[in-house]
Amino acid sequence: MRTELSFSSLTEIQTELLAVTAVDIQTAKGRDAKPAPVLLTADKAVKAATTAVLTSGEFKAGANETLLLHAPVGLKAKRLLLIGLGKQAKATVNHVRNAAGTAVRFTKPRGIRELVFALPEAEFLPQAEFLPPGPCVRASVEGAFVGDFDPDTYRSDRKDLSVQSFTVAGPAGADKKALEAAFNEGVIVGESQNFTRTLVNEPGNVLTPTEFGKRAAAMSKEVGLECEVHSTEKLHELKMGAFWSVSQGSEEPPALIVMRYEPEGIKDEPVSHPTDKDPSVGTPVIGLVGKGITFDTGGISIKPADNMEKMKYDMAGGAAMVGAMRAIALLKPQVRVIGIVCASENMPDGKAQKPGDVQTAMSGKTIEIINTDAEGRLVLADGLSYARQLGATHLIDAATLTGAIGVALGMVNAGAFSNDDETYAKFQEALAVSGEKFWRMPLGEEYAELIKSDIGDIKNTGGRYGGASTAAEFLRVFAEDTPWIHLDIAGLAWIDENKPYIARGPSGVAVRSILEWVRSYSA
Repeated sequence: MRTELSFSSLTEIQTELLAVTAVDIQTAKGRDAKPAPVLLTADKAVKAATTAVLTSGEFKAGANETLLLHAPVGLKAKRLLLIGLGKQAKATVNHVRNAAGTAVRFTKPRGIRELVFALPEAEFLPQAEFLPPGPCVRASVEGAFVGDFDPDTYRSDRKDLSVQSFTVAGPAGADKKALEAAFNEGVIVGESQNFTRTLVNEPGNVLTPTEFGKRAAAMSKEVGLECEVHSTEKLHELKMGAFWSVSQGSEEPPALIVMRYEPEGIKDEPVSHPTDKDPSVGTPVIGLVGKGITFDTGGISIKPADNMEKMKYDMAGGAAMVGAMRAIALLKPQVRVIGIVCASENMPDGKAQKPGDVQTAMSGKTIEIINTDAEGRLVLADGLSYARQLGATHLIDAATLTGAIGVALGMVNAGAFSNDDETYAKFQEALAVSGEKFWRMPLGEEYAELIKSDIGDIKNTGGRYGGASTAAEFLRVFAEDTPWIHLDIAGLAWIDENKPYIARGPSGVAVRSILEWVRSYSA
């Protein structure tokens, strides 16, 4: 998709479709309350062209609500699309992101291949600061890329409905240099999120662990990352018994993907695992660790047949790390980053591990296998240990780890866990930029008690209740004293139904949040 930032008057822009946002500013409550939609533009011609429909009550400016006008009087655009952001009191930059996605998805089935999205102008409204121009520009571009993605890759009769040109129209009096920088960031982030979605969308017979490694390596070469892809021999060399135990039941060899980002100008200083409380201890090195199960049958503890086809998405955490590393390489924060993806299949074979087996992780901890379908935490255990060995001083992992997180939070929030409040505070700040929804979940000694093993150090499940927290507590053992965040994205990594701003299928969740968290450590 070709993208452009323009500062031309909306009246003079010639385009197939001009999209303009609106909010509902009504504050009255009760039975007599009526929507009061207001366009977020100062353009007089646009306002004149929409006066009748805004006063008719036909358009209420609800979130992602749309209304199309053909041949709008006084404009050179062939069509004018109104998109609601909802009530002003609740509207955020993320609503703008979704509105841009809605505009793109509105055009695709109608054969419209170009559109212009007018940046919201809210200076004339109370609390106008709720939609700052810079973040809105970046969010608009991100939303457009997200909206343009469709998962029908392998249809023999697939028609290319992608939008060819997306332009953001900024106000003439804006800080053009600042908006251009934000716009360029949006392109990088949007493309990186879609790169993740492309990986997650691939079927398991195409994206094997080996192929996953090849694509990560190709991306790394393209953007200037160092990348190594190892397999069985390296796992044995590193004594990654937990990781190997998952992959040993598959004919497909595992892939240990290691990506490194080394910014220019960072001084080499001794690193001794600094914390956010005392960052002077050494130069931070951020470790990203992703679960990359390219297909999960559950192993010997096999899953039900219903919906098993979706288990190609069980590498979404690893794909999020690959997408985040792409964005990091292009945006160039001043902080070292190591990205690790532990890629494997989980299959029921004569060589597969069994419930009751005891495995020895890279750290030396012994793990009693209770359920072979709790395999993601096993590969992450060795991934976290390896990241620490390579010098990571701050850790974040992402995984489609538990169904329990969806039971707890629904398909609304992903789960987040951390062993350090100040580290998590940085992540919370990152969410304000990313617009993604994560909810912090509890850890604690009570959960740790549930995974103590009679025969080994720990077991890989803690029973039916509190499953997301016991899984996170398992990973905490391997993060040790390193400041660490765990993201359980099982509920949000795959979207079951189309939304106005995003297609059903892989979401690319966590890419934006991980990126912003990493950037918070930039020197």
